Amino acid sequence: MISFFKGEYSWLSNFEKVKINYEGRTYPSVEHAYLAQKCDDEGWKHLCTTTKYRAGDLKKVSRDVELREDWEEVKVFIMYDLLKLKFTQEPFRTKLLETEDMELIEGNWWGDTFWGVDVNKDEGQNILGRLIMKIRKEIRDGKY
Repeated sequence: MISFFKGEYSWLSNFEKVKINYEGRTYPSVEHAYLAQKCDDEGWKHLCTTTKYRAGDLKKVSRDVELREDWEEVKVFIMYDLLKLKFTQEPFRTKLLETEDMELIEGNWWGDTFWGVDVNKDEGQNILGRLIMKIRKEIRDGKY
């Protein structure tokens, strides 16, 4: 089991540097691309393509953007699309396949029980980990 996307497994993190080409723009990480989709403002989307902000800093700034109306309905689908873009390119594809059947848990201590598992409470949906495991299976099955 991989219980944190840190250290040896930091490459699983959405903050890891990787070029993500999505909807005509290139982003420096999955996190940058994901945050850009939260809002329809073109200026915001452009800001997310730059490396002016590291992923964690951009995440903090994104709390002030006006969310698109359908955000709650589309955010998981968008994350899945972005993760596919990351994990179907090298070296991420090979690294992901090397995890074989290990359970991937995005453990955290900041209370995220949607995308990950809050290690203080030992609870969470682990949506991020589950999406990555789904992509791993799809790669193995020859879908990508």
